[in-house]
Amino acid sequence: MARFPKISPALKKRAAQIKLLLMDVDGTMTDGGVTLLSKTDGTALEIKTFDAHDGQGLTLAQTAGLRTGCITGRESAALLRRAHEMKMEFIYMKQPLKMPAYEEILRKAGVSDSAVAYIGDDLPDLPLMRRAGLAIAVGDAVPEVKETAHYTTKAVAGKGAVRESIEVILKSKGIWEEMIEKARA
Repeated sequence: MARFPKISPALKKRAAQIKLLLMDVDGTMTDGGVTLLSKTDGTALEIKTFDAHDGQGLTLAQTAGLRTGCITGRESAALLRRAHEMKMEFIYMKQPLKMPAYEEILRKAGVSDSAVAYIGDDLPDLPLMRRAGLAIAVGDAVPEVKETAHYTTKAVAGKGAVRESIEVILKSKGIWEEMIEKARA
């Protein structure tokens, strides 16, 4: 996994306030590919690949007390399973416009924008990134998302970008070393 540069004081200040980590799915938690396997009955099975390092990051986030969730335009049984495995509290699928879900999550979580980090990769993520206290773009995000982000990961989507984002947050909170000792499979 690519190592990221030193965390600037401005980034550290934003990241230290994070209590809730939200993210897109396709192009963030996955590499953006949507693999459809045709079946003889005319239906298709969807296949998604999730990164183990991102999974470890989400486990560390949960151990550290960060609340997590995802907001995506697609519906996916594979995502639902992975989100449950990662103990994500907020799972919003089939959201063509993400802002209503974001606002509902903030109400349910009882947090303000400044306590939210949002990881995105494409244009539908921009409204949330503009509101979140910490906007993160994955390394291969579209230019508009990178321009809006407070931080862009060195890692690309589906290859450790979520883990890198969590590491930045936990290091900014000064609890990274403590979390290493608490890492579990």
